[in-house]
Amino acid sequence: MSKWKECKLGELIELVTKGTTPTTLGGKFTNKGINFIKSESVGYNGRIDKSKFVFIDEETHQKLRRSQLKKDDILFSMAGVFLGKNAIVTEDILPANTNQALAIIRLNQDKAFPKFVSYYLRQESVIEFINNMSGQSAQPNINFEEIKSIEIPCPPLSEQKAIAAVLGSLDNKVDLLHRQNTTLEALAETLFRQWFIVDAKAEWEQRPLSLIANFLNGLACQKYPPENEIDKLPVLKIKELSSGISESSDWATKNVKPEYIVQNGDVIFAWSASLMVKMWNGEDCVLNQHLFKVTSGEFPKWYYYMWSKHHLDEFIAIAASHATTMGHIKRKDLDEAMVLVPSDKELEEMTAIIEPLINKFISNNKQINSIIKLRDTTLPKLMSGQATVTI
Repeated sequence: MSKWKECKLGELIELVTKGTTPTTLGGKFTNKGINFIKSESVGYNGRIDKSKFVFIDEETHQKLRRSQLKKDDILFSMAGVFLGKNAIVTEDILPANTNQALAIIRLNQDKAFPKFVSYYLRQESVIEFINNMSGQSAQPNINFEEIKSIEIPCPPLSEQKAIAAVLGSLDNKVDLLHRQNTTLEALAETLFRQWFIVDAKAEWEQRPLSLIANFLNGLACQKYPPENEIDKLPVLKIKELSSGISESSDWATKNVKPEYIVQNGDVIFAWSASLMVKMWNGEDCVLNQHLFKVTSGEFPKWYYYMWSKHHLDEFIAIAASHATTMGHIKRKDLDEAMVLVPSDKELEEMTAIIEPLINKFISNNKQINSIIKLRDTTLPKLMSGQATVTI
């Protein structure tokens, strides 16, 4: 720690610029082509979400020279609700461009290791500082000079790499578990399709989805504010179901009926706006309206979870057909969605095969949360020198 010094981010930067909107120079978006990264692709986890990419053609890519990205560039959100988020450009997404809401920070790598700087900027305290710097206006933003003024510890390059390696190993474990879960869910869906679509038996009973499970609608949580700073839980809304609990999440008292408490592994069905079915993978929270908590005293979790997912495309189409500003489904739609009910013996045999996959999925999610908590606890200690690494 004695060799550490404080410096300004600007002292470590070789280049700081920002992207360009394609239409500014007569370019256009396309259905496929060169990756174009917007702010919503940059997450608080320091990664770039490829599923949210849009695309431009080669001609537009060549016109937008200022916004062409290089490996190890740090994309830093300069404005809006994503202000302060950052992620490192990896080789697998290149060639790529970005827009004017994202700063492109290109470091002098003789002075700074990109992953170290990225991890430093990911700290909650730093993001809060950056947001305060913006003045908390309705459209918060910061400029290049303010970015360059951010103070950052500057240990020797070898120590920067060692710190980044420790934190990176935790992120790699999280990535591995996420990949395992993708495989587990795909396998479960394959089994379900084989049993109930390909090999379905004519003698199996048909029942409405609404009769194989209980669909509990959430509370109007604004009517249940926290009573104090201890007996409270975050509120699970559609945004949280999609992106997880964050600093912007609302809170409610935890003194509600137990059935409205959502725990890791519970099946949640968003029936309004962005329809989705998901096994919750976060901390305990309170179920908000527009979400169903799905349970059953008769059937196993995998069964009502997979049937709910099976009908999801149908429900999305129904919601889209409603002439309202916010599409949704109704209870009668659950009544009209039919499921096949095998015999008790067949269901037991299926459960013996598929339930271990679902249980492993839930177990992995719990492990992911534990690792993320460890990483987020370790991060500020390493960046302040309170914890050290062996080089």
